Amino acid sequence: MNNSEGLKSFQQSLSGLPQWASERILQQINQLTDYEPVIGILGKTGAGKSSLCNALFAGDVSPVSDVTACTRNPLSFRLQLGERFMTLVDLPGVGESERRDAEYAALYRQQLPRLDLVLWLIKADDRALAVDEHFYHQVIGESYRHKVLFVISQSDKTEPTSGSGQLSTAQKQNLSRKICLLHELFQPVHPVCAVSVRLQWGLRVMAERMIKCLPREASSPVVAQLQSPFRTTTVQEKARDDFGETVGAVLDTVSAFPLIPAPVRAVIQAVRDTVVSVARAVWNFFF
Repeated sequence: MNNSEGLKSFQQSLSGLPQWASERILQQINQLTDYEPVIGILGKTGAGKSSLCNALFAGDVSPVSDVTACTRNPLSFRLQLGERFMTLVDLPGVGESERRDAEYAALYRQQLPRLDLVLWLIKADDRALAVDEHFYHQVIGESYRHKVLFVISQSDKTEPTSGSGQLSTAQKQNLSRKICLLHELFQPVHPVCAVSVRLQWGLRVMAERMIKCLPREASSPVVAQLQSPFRTTTVQEKARDDFGETVGAVLDTVSAFPLIPAPVRAVIQAVRDTVVSVARAVWNFFF
């Protein structure tokens, strides 16, 4: 079964509607399945933004450098996997200089409305958080707080470093303290994540949180871009539910058109649950 067969299932579930209504609904479902999410990656130079993106998403995303700031300007990368697209916006890190930070504040304000999510990376060993705190409260503000997921990166650098292939109990305790500190400083909407790309630690939990933070229309296309180990049952179920709810919202919108005849409205409301069930059932064939 492919996309066209998935759409046939939708068509059958809408067969009781007038043609104009079913065409309008199918058109909007098509737009849903073609939605291209935009995720911003924000953090200071050396926070490991590129490494994290390369670990999470299929395919290479952006240059990785330990020496210089790779991202002075916002670089956009369009990821493609089959017929699926997603855009990553690599935002320059704050705290390099006052003049640059003023430029970046304007840049962030310009970018924020188009982003579905912002992954804000803070290095595990970074103690200078005053600039991040200022930016979060002054630039992100109340309007976009729900779009931000804080990620403690390079967790293997948490003291006391051991150089072994896994985090020690002491490191995990100190990471917990760091997470509490970030919750105090930023009062984020979503729980703070901690990851280590080098140790492949925390990435699955972070992927699950990321999918939960996304708007409903964006979760399925992002899941389609994840590396296969992170397409967990939890992740896929969340995306499947979101897709069903979004399809339900499409029917509600059409049903609420002011000039729609009462009998047609009644039929749309009658088939709503069936169409949502079909959406959930054929999710795999779209994503």
